[in-house]
Amino acid sequence: MKTRNCLAVLLSLLAVALHGGERLVITATHDLAIARPSETITVPWTEVAKALPGALLQRIAVKDAAGNLLAYQVTNVAPQAKDPEGKGIAYGELIFQHDFAAGEKSATFTVERTETVAPVFATRAFARYIPERLDDFAWENDKIAHRTYGPALAAPVAPGASKEVLVTSGLDVWCKRVSYPIVDRWYNKGHDHYHKDEGEGMDMYQVGPSRGCGGTGVWDGKTLHVGRNYQSWKILANGPIRSVFELTYDTWMANGTIVSEVKRFTVDAGHNLDQIESTFTVAVGPKEITVAIGLHKTPADRGQDAQLVLTPNQADGAATQWVVQKTNGMLGTAVIVPADFQGFAEDERNHLLLAKAVSGKPLKYFVGAGWSKAGEFSTQQAWNDYVAACAARARAPVVVTLALQP
Repeated sequence: MKTRNCLAVLLSLLAVALHGGERLVITATHDLAIARPSETITVPWTEVAKALPGALLQRIAVKDAAGNLLAYQVTNVAPQAKDPEGKGIAYGELIFQHDFAAGEKSATFTVERTETVAPVFATRAFARYIPERLDDFAWENDKIAHRTYGPALAAPVAPGASKEVLVTSGLDVWCKRVSYPIVDRWYNKGHDHYHKDEGEGMDMYQVGPSRGCGGTGVWDGKTLHVGRNYQSWKILANGPIRSVFELTYDTWMANGTIVSEVKRFTVDAGHNLDQIESTFTVAVGPKEITVAIGLHKTPADRGQDAQLVLTPNQADGAATQWVVQKTNGMLGTAVIVPADFQGFAEDERNHLLLAKAVSGKPLKYFVGAGWSKAGEFSTQQAWNDYVAACAARARAPVVVTLALQP
């Protein structure tokens, strides 16, 4: 069956390449019975260009089977294509989303050229370097927001100066109760304001030197060895549907092993969990290492009398936390390791999920959070069910086939 499917895809792509038709037909299929809301569908722009010669990213329409116009994005993440004159084109992938209902295992879409310019679609995923707040890097979608910390925050205080100092590669959570972007608004309001819920949500998550919500380290069987604040950043795509960025961490010592890390984040609209691909490079030591991905054991604000329940799920390579707080609502956090999962551990600060990583090869995992006051997760069971569905979706990705329609 797989051989026949691959042959059909190759023949479809060959037809597209040879004939350059008027509409590109995209069919997305999967094998799960569950709903898949905000499923992100990607098509290489090279295939769009073959089907629609001369197509411009601002002059196309993406439609579902009912003819409804869909929001879309064209990234420059993939290797650059070449136009007929041999000049570099920054287009990489065409991206759009579909809400698969429970039991809906196939959906069809079309892409065609238009005479008019496409509308500007609402931003639902966003990332930004924050030089005005000690090199923070923040990102969000319409569900949740995060930030992490850069070199300025880790730098020692100069004589006679006053500055916060925090050395950590942990990941923070900002809880939203609105779907529009809040990162710029909250930083503009100032530090004290975003620690209070003034109608849009709040920063109520404590990171400190812990892993926060999904930070990493090297596990030697007894001790977690962690790096410092990120050293450099690079944004590869920035909404409206998907943001992709990389954070680079300088080398650190892990019980005789010298290692560095590059994290690539993929933040999709409509999802509470982000995909992270960590590529560890071992300069000295064994080329295969055990990586730990952590969840802070005590993430709640002081005075919240928080009660935390940890739910490990060996079958899914996942763990969730459910944190019940006095006035700040309830917060779920999670990590999923779809492949190379090696079990659970803990240290003084963190619940840990272990995974095998090979030097120079990306390790993929998912990290995120959900807040009861956002209106979607009112119980621990609802959060655990959501994370289990995310794990199932990671194991059974959507398959995309292309065809030509004259």
